[in-house]
Amino acid sequence: MTDLSAARRLLKDAPATCHDVVVLTYDERLIRRKRLVTVHDEGFLVDLPEVTNLDAFWGFELADGRTIQVVAAEEAVLEITGADLARYAWHIGNRHTPCQVEPDRLVIRADHVLEAMLRQLGAGVRATSEPFAPEVGAYGMGRPMGHDHGPADGHAHSHSHAESHAHSHSHSHAHSHDHDDGHGGHSHPHPHPKS
Repeated sequence: MTDLSAARRLLKDAPATCHDVVVLTYDERLIRRKRLVTVHDEGFLVDLPEVTNLDAFWGFELADGRTIQVVAAEEAVLEITGADLARYAWHIGNRHTPCQVEPDRLVIRADHVLEAMLRQLGAGVRATSEPFAPEVGAYGMGRPMGHDHGPADGHAHSHSHAESHAHSHSHSHAHSHDHDDGHGGHSHPHPHPKS
């Protein structure tokens, strides 16, 4: 394996020529400092000033002027279809799950708990493999962090930040769920700890 010069800058647009390609999963496209290897087995160092979502860029320009394109890798995903996409999207978003939104379908990473919930809601769900490019955060380049809310009835709330991120954020929010306990129902919030 040969080593190329280090990445000098990120490119928004495709240049006139492309030296090589690096294929990265959704998680791998969130990067700050890492050695990457191209499809032709050439390594190069990426050292960015902050954690960056590569989905917003075409690729890298190296110190010697060569360019490397970033391509999304195929991943195990679920394709969600049906007449009520807005409702399905709301339930996916309520679980802080990354979601690729298209006019006639939604795409999420394969997850058996979410698959069962979506089928129960009446969605068409098909397991497939394709590049995964979900929506970025509404305020710029952020990403949802993948909180797992357990069973669809909302009683088991375990949270895992599946993606490595080197920024700090502070927020709190509560989800209220109505439950019919035979006494007219009650509502109780599930607070989320600050992280």
